[in-house]
Amino acid sequence: MTPASTGASTSVGAVASVPSTSSTRPVPEAASESRMSPGGPGYRRMSLALFLAGVATFALLYSTQALLPLISGDFAVSAGDASWTVAAATGGLALFVLPMSALSERYGRRTVMTASLAVAVTLGLLVPFAPSLGALVALRALQGAALAGLPASATAYLAEEVTPKALVTAIGLFVAGNSVGGMSGRVITGWVAQEWGWRVAVGVIGVVAVACAVAFRLLLPAPEHFRPGSLRPRVLARTVRDHLAHPLLRRLYAIGALFMTVFGGVYTVIGYRLTEAPFSLPQGIVGSIFLVYLVGTVSASAAGRLVGRLGRRGALYAGGGTTAAGLLLSLAGSLPVVLLGLVLITAGFFAGHAVASSAVGKTADVGRAQASALYQSAYYVGSSVGSTVGALAFHAGGWGGTVGVGLVAVAGVAAITLAGTRAAARAAVVRPA
Repeated sequence: MTPASTGASTSVGAVASVPSTSSTRPVPEAASESRMSPGGPGYRRMSLALFLAGVATFALLYSTQALLPLISGDFAVSAGDASWTVAAATGGLALFVLPMSALSERYGRRTVMTASLAVAVTLGLLVPFAPSLGALVALRALQGAALAGLPASATAYLAEEVTPKALVTAIGLFVAGNSVGGMSGRVITGWVAQEWGWRVAVGVIGVVAVACAVAFRLLLPAPEHFRPGSLRPRVLARTVRDHLAHPLLRRLYAIGALFMTVFGGVYTVIGYRLTEAPFSLPQGIVGSIFLVYLVGTVSASAAGRLVGRLGRRGALYAGGGTTAAGLLLSLAGSLPVVLLGLVLITAGFFAGHAVASSAVGKTADVGRAQASALYQSAYYVGSSVGSTVGALAFHAGGWGGTVGVGLVAVAGVAAITLAGTRAAARAAVVRPA
């Protein structure tokens, strides 16, 4: 889930991680020919089902982000306290994405996705009735944990049931659902809350998610190529340990977390800034600001060409530099300049995330699914940290405080990338001719 999402959060890494499923359980050539393909039986149903699953997942995950000023007012709490409604959901997803990936190996992709959505949408219908901020945060944490079953299972299902030639297109539709869900959830809640309050707004998202979940279950074809495996916790633990011991993978995980720290902080706090003086925008307009996510869709898709021209580390420098420029522009007192800053932040973030997450799959020789799951965990930990620390910084020092947190995170991206550049240079010196 792309993101992005942000909704684009899992997508690019997921594309790279797909081979792991087939590599662990090879599919005979005859079975490969029986997989779904464009125009064939079940393909459209499958594509629409996963698109709707992506919409539900990311609409629910970030349903409170555009509503934080209203939540603060309702519960009489600070921006930092209200931000926990976002951080708890993304933190729950980060903690459970790896266990969910293991469960899907044992009990099946469709089973885990169906159960995850069922629990998440049920909790979504309870969220509007939360009597206190603590109850709301607890419900959101449980919701995030439930939603972890989607990114953990969707790409594995596609790898097993779709022909290799159609795989990228099929994953692209799932990614589109992530992006649409992440963006539309924020926009819809903004306009609904302007008229009827934040509780009705999150309730509407809950109802939309229920409809998506029901349609998903009715449409998704039963798997034909899944072969259950054992959970084997020792094997999983060894794979995870090996990935965490890999220097490049560690750097990529840290880069993903730091990029998402910037993005989570900015988009958690931007509503407060725009609803206050000197802008004083209505809630509906503030929610529509998230249409800027469309810029991220373009920059993420262009990341491959950027890597072709600049190399991976050059592309990361470019993404970080663009993000930093956007942060500095967002300090302006002019609304058009602030919006331009958001465009650059979004473009730089999605490009950097696309480069880092795709590099994870290319770097991991074995256990690519676990390598991708670890990246997703780091990514959502970054979202939780950015949401909370960015809001605390805003409470302490205004928008400049949030920008300062973002610039520190971007500096961290640059420092880690530079360390990688130096490590590569040293390796080139000692490598035999």
